[in-house]
Amino acid sequence: MDKHVLLIEDEPNIIEAIRFILSRDGWRVECHSDGQSAMEAVRKKMPHVVILDVMLPNRSGYDILSDMRADGATKDLPVLMLTARGQTKDREMAERLGVSKFMTKPFSNAEVLKTMRELVDA
Repeated sequence: MDKHVLLIEDEPNIIEAIRFILSRDGWRVECHSDGQSAMEAVRKKMPHVVILDVMLPNRSGYDILSDMRADGATKDLPVLMLTARGQTKDREMAERLGVSKFMTKPFSNAEVLKTMRELVDA
Protein backbone atom coordinates (compact mmCIF):
# COMPACT_ATOMS: atom_id res chain seq x y z
CA MET A 1 0.00 0.00 0.00
CA ASP A 2 1.23 3.44 -0.88
CA LYS A 3 1.27 5.34 2.41
CA HIS A 4 0.77 9.04 1.74
CA VAL A 5 1.12 11.79 4.35
CA LEU A 6 0.66 15.54 4.11
CA LEU A 7 2.90 17.34 6.58
CA ILE A 8 1.63 20.83 7.40
CA GLU A 9 4.57 22.41 9.21
CA ASP A 10 6.59 25.60 8.79
CA GLU A 11 9.80 24.75 10.67
CA PRO A 12 12.43 23.52 8.17
CA ASN A 13 14.27 21.30 10.69
CA ILE A 14 11.05 19.53 11.70
CA ILE A 15 10.05 19.13 8.05
CA GLU A 16 13.36 17.51 7.17
CA ALA A 17 13.37 15.26 10.24
CA ILE A 18 9.85 13.95 9.64
CA ARG A 19 10.39 13.63 5.88
CA PHE A 20 13.54 11.55 6.53
CA ILE A 21 11.93 9.31 9.18
CA LEU A 22 8.81 8.59 7.15
CA SER A 23 10.42 8.31 3.70
CA ARG A 24 12.78 5.69 5.07
CA ASP A 25 9.71 3.77 6.29
CA GLY A 26 8.09 3.83 2.82
CA TRP A 27 5.83 6.85 3.18
CA ARG A 28 5.29 9.36 0.38
CA VAL A 29 5.65 12.70 2.18
CA GLU A 30 4.26 15.95 0.80
CA CYS A 31 4.72 19.22 2.67
CA HIS A 32 2.78 22.42 3.05
CA SER A 33 3.78 25.33 5.26
CA ASP A 34 1.04 27.96 5.15
CA GLY A 35 -2.02 27.81 7.38
CA GLN A 36 -4.16 29.97 5.11
CA SER A 37 -4.09 27.53 2.19
CA ALA A 38 -3.74 24.30 4.21
CA MET A 39 -7.35 23.12 3.75
CA GLU A 40 -7.03 23.56 0.01
CA ALA A 41 -3.87 21.41 0.10
CA VAL A 42 -5.60 18.70 2.15
CA ARG A 43 -8.56 18.55 -0.25
CA LYS A 44 -6.31 18.51 -3.31
CA LYS A 45 -3.84 15.88 -2.09
CA MET A 46 -6.19 13.68 0.00
CA PRO A 47 -3.45 11.88 1.95
CA HIS A 48 -3.94 8.86 4.21
CA VAL A 49 -2.79 10.90 7.22
CA VAL A 50 -2.20 14.60 7.97
CA ILE A 51 0.52 15.76 10.35
CA LEU A 52 -0.52 19.21 11.51
CA ASP A 53 1.48 21.77 13.46
CA VAL A 54 -0.45 23.95 15.91
CA MET A 55 1.43 27.19 15.22
CA LEU A 56 1.49 28.02 11.52
CA PRO A 57 1.77 31.27 9.58
CA ASN A 58 -1.60 32.90 8.79
CA ARG A 59 -3.83 30.32 10.51
CA SER A 60 -3.61 27.99 13.49
CA GLY A 61 -3.61 24.24 13.31
CA TYR A 62 -6.69 24.26 15.56
CA ASP A 63 -8.62 26.27 12.93
CA ILE A 64 -7.50 23.89 10.19
CA LEU A 65 -8.45 20.83 12.26
CA SER A 66 -11.86 22.35 12.95
CA ASP A 67 -12.38 22.95 9.21
CA MET A 68 -11.27 19.41 8.40
CA ARG A 69 -13.76 17.89 10.83
CA ALA A 70 -16.57 20.06 9.43
CA ASP A 71 -15.85 19.04 5.81
CA GLY A 72 -17.48 15.81 4.64
CA ALA A 73 -14.47 14.89 2.48
CA THR A 74 -11.93 15.22 5.31
CA LYS A 75 -13.93 14.64 8.51
CA ASP A 76 -12.58 11.11 9.04
CA LEU A 77 -9.00 11.74 7.90
CA PRO A 78 -6.51 10.77 10.64
CA VAL A 79 -4.66 13.82 12.04
CA LEU A 80 -1.50 13.80 14.13
CA MET A 81 -1.15 17.21 15.73
CA LEU A 82 2.30 18.48 16.73
CA THR A 83 3.01 21.29 19.15
CA ALA A 84 5.90 22.78 21.03
CA ARG A 85 3.40 23.69 23.75
CA GLY A 86 2.47 20.48 25.46
CA GLN A 87 0.21 21.94 28.11
CA THR A 88 -2.94 20.10 29.11
CA LYS A 89 -5.18 22.86 27.72
CA ASP A 90 -3.55 22.47 24.27
CA ARG A 91 -4.16 18.72 24.26
CA GLU A 92 -7.74 19.18 25.49
CA MET A 93 -8.46 21.75 22.77
CA ALA A 94 -7.12 19.38 20.09
CA GLU A 95 -9.19 16.50 21.48
CA ARG A 96 -12.35 18.63 21.55
CA LEU A 97 -11.78 19.44 17.87
CA GLY A 98 -11.38 15.76 16.98
CA VAL A 99 -7.64 15.13 16.69
CA SER A 100 -6.62 11.50 16.19
CA LYS A 101 -3.27 11.75 18.02
CA PHE A 102 -1.41 14.57 19.75
CA MET A 103 2.38 14.75 20.11
CA THR A 104 4.66 17.33 21.67
CA LYS A 105 7.97 18.50 20.24
CA PRO A 106 10.62 17.33 20.62
CA PHE A 107 9.54 13.82 19.70
CA SER A 108 11.45 10.60 19.12
CA ASN A 109 11.74 8.98 15.70
CA ALA A 110 10.33 5.75 17.10
CA GLU A 111 7.33 7.60 18.55
CA VAL A 112 6.52 9.22 15.19
CA LEU A 113 6.78 5.92 13.31
CA LYS A 114 4.70 4.01 15.85
CA THR A 115 1.97 6.68 15.83
CA MET A 116 1.85 6.93 12.04
CA ARG A 117 1.59 3.15 11.67
CA GLU A 118 -1.26 3.11 14.21
CA LEU A 119 -3.11 5.86 12.35
CA VAL A 120 -2.88 4.21 8.93
CA ASP A 121 -3.81 0.77 10.30
CA ALA A 122 -6.75 2.02 12.35
